[in-house]
Amino acid sequence: MNQIDVSHALLKDAQELGHEARAGRNDHAVLKLWLRMLACTTQIEAEIRKRLREQFAMSLARFDYLAQLYRHPDGLKMRALSRYLMVTGGNVTGLTDELEREGLVQRADSPEDRRTFIVSLTAKGRSSFEVMAKAHESWLLELFDGIDAKSVQRMFADLGELRVHLVNHNNASTSKEKT
Repeated sequence: MNQIDVSHALLKDAQELGHEARAGRNDHAVLKLWLRMLACTTQIEAEIRKRLREQFAMSLARFDYLAQLYRHPDGLKMRALSRYLMVTGGNVTGLTDELEREGLVQRADSPEDRRTFIVSLTAKGRSSFEVMAKAHESWLLELFDGIDAKSVQRMFADLGELRVHLVNHNNASTSKEKT
């Protein structure tokens, strides 16, 4: 079987899976693309969630929380952490309580506002996250193994173009709403 035949067989298989199965033959290409992107994201996320749970007894939400703090070594105010994670303050407080009990994060009073806490990783939290992040990276490499580098770069560029388009579209919509 040549490369084109393999690609066609894989495409046929992909069309029978998950979210894409909801699309009809006559549906717009954009709808089919959206469903395919959603299916891929859902499938990758489910696998990452499973592996984090099995290997580290860690939820994806907790991993994302630790990742944000890892990117900000001086810590973050709870409000900023909530914004970065796109969750409510209550969710951040609950995660902070759990992770603090486990010795992975610490809270300190903000020097600017005594009503605010700055949350940061402890040494244990930093080293634990580094181990998980290394595994996370290897899982993604494994999941994308078999897709050639040129295809990965092309998808990255195409999705970047989509992202810019969406930001511009949303900004234009917001401007129209204000007038």
